[in-house]
Amino acid sequence: MTGARDQPGEPVRVLARRYADAYEALAPDTIAALCALVAPDVRFRDPFSDFAGRERLAAVFRHMFEGLSQPSFTVTDIAIGAQHAAYLRWDFTFFYRGRAFRIAGMSEVHFGADGLVSEHLDHWDSGSQVYLHVPVLGRIIAFIRRKLAG
Repeated sequence: MTGARDQPGEPVRVLARRYADAYEALAPDTIAALCALVAPDVRFRDPFSDFAGRERLAAVFRHMFEGLSQPSFTVTDIAIGAQHAAYLRWDFTFFYRGRAFRIAGMSEVHFGADGLVSEHLDHWDSGSQVYLHVPVLGRIIAFIRRKLAG
């Protein structure tokens, strides 16, 4: 059982809203503001990466802004879970090589006793939302899906 000293000082709903607002405001000049809300050893995982560290997280966002045009997150729902966790449902939109993309996903976010994000785990379908749109790979995935469907 978690003791009172292990709980964030602010309610998780307040921490989650603050984190969601920072994600929605994410821009090259606001990466530091978002990273100020995460622990120095934050764990981040998505379908493409799994690492620890605030600096690596900042590097991922810098790379995102360098490689994509107009990337933007819209948080559409926040649910509060047990054990200092929040679940943020979001849409991520961007342009790549002139083509518009939208990825729907959910982030499982855990807060430490200091109120900082200790773990950020992204859940989204990379197969249908990314790989299917890669020219050669997309055709292969579509072929395999058709074969599996009968």
